[in-house]
Amino acid sequence: MSMFKIFDIAGSAMSAQSVRLNATASNLANANSVAGSAAAAYRSRQPVFQTVMAGMGAGAGAGAMADPASAGVRVAGVVQTDAAAPRVYQPGHPSADAEGYVYMSNVNVVDEMVNMISASRSYENSVEVMNTSKELLLRTLSIGQ
Repeated sequence: MSMFKIFDIAGSAMSAQSVRLNATASNLANANSVAGSAAAAYRSRQPVFQTVMAGMGAGAGAGAMADPASAGVRVAGVVQTDAAAPRVYQPGHPSADAEGYVYMSNVNVVDEMVNMISASRSYENSVEVMNTSKELLLRTLSIGQ
């Protein structure tokens, strides 16, 4: 594995955490949204990450062709939670159904804040890995001078 591969790995981790932060921001923005039916209610979204090993293509199995440029992490997709949308009785709300109920988002604000802090710290760790690697490479180059 190349000395410079660490930048690709840390960069892919930063990209994945950026997707996680965007999903968290979207969830927080829709935390208090309401809908007239359970099907139309906003559901929390979470990215699914997949580790991509050096020498293995994305989704490749045993005996796959070596692809040394594929080490790191990637976002396999973004999934919606299947938790039920809370049903609240508000007969005066414009979105209320015939029985007077509205359906709230199933986003848990506390969980999303924890997720945001975790994603932010993971992003910062990847930046620190890149900075440390850069510093070590520069010191290695200065030895030869």
